[in-house]
Amino acid sequence: MKKILLGNAWKAPAIVVGCMRLGELDSKSMNRYIHTAVEHGANYFDHADIYAGGMSEERFGEALYADSSLKRENIILQSKCGIRKGFYDLSKEYIVQSVDGILKRLRTEYLDVLLLHRPDALTEPEEVAAAFDTLQQSGKVRWFGVSNHKPMQIQLLKKYVQQPLLVNQLQFSIPVSNMVANGMEVNMETDGSIDHDGSVLDYSRLHDMTIQAWSPFQMPSWKGCFLGNPEYAELNREIEKLAEQYNVSGTTIAAAWILRHPAKMQLIAGTSSPARLKEIIGACEINLTREEWYRLYLAAGHPLP
Repeated sequence: MKKILLGNAWKAPAIVVGCMRLGELDSKSMNRYIHTAVEHGANYFDHADIYAGGMSEERFGEALYADSSLKRENIILQSKCGIRKGFYDLSKEYIVQSVDGILKRLRTEYLDVLLLHRPDALTEPEEVAAAFDTLQQSGKVRWFGVSNHKPMQIQLLKKYVQQPLLVNQLQFSIPVSNMVANGMEVNMETDGSIDHDGSVLDYSRLHDMTIQAWSPFQMPSWKGCFLGNPEYAELNREIEKLAEQYNVSGTTIAAAWILRHPAKMQLIAGTSSPARLKEIIGACEINLTREEWYRLYLAAGHPLP
């Protein structure tokens, strides 16, 4: 398993196992899935308190607790909080309460990483800072980060939060890559030139924040997976050529495209299939050339100035 430096603090696997769909698995399938991931070096698991209404965490916790061969110290557990039914809540009270619920469902005494799931328009950064202090001092959370945040939102948090923010979880795939496009289509009037995210890619690199790429195979507007989709026929032709050249699957090539970026992102594998997880992990062994990377980028419909 390829390792990356998480927020310039400690080394972590380049592939994060996304647990959103794991609530669908029965206990036997869950155990098999966790073992497959760990045996291939993917021991970093990403949860959120809202995944399957907490069931993903609960079933994962049951599997971890029941299997003595799965040692907690060999597992990296990350979860997210802040989304409630109909609103967002990053108050101190809710963050602390959420972590208590997460720990109970996961049957663990601590989280390795806690992320704020979405920006809250009513965020009071002093409360976030107080929550982080409480959680760190109690030993319930070791490291912190954010998800889907813009640079200025992060800067506002940093004014009050003492702990380093190691991670920003952001949507990223070959077609959904505006944070690359807006840095390329400079001084143009093309769609890609629009900066939706405050140059978050460059900001992350400047401030030692690791981007965790979620939905790495997603098309824009949540239309589904681009792999094999006729809407992205040219992109799939290029992926198939490279897949044949490297003797891997198209899934592996699409994942390798993300890992090739010098920002040294982590890729969140949001699958509940052990076979597909292994294909994604295989991307760690592929180092696309600059030309190959750009071929895929252009085939997705992105222009070069």
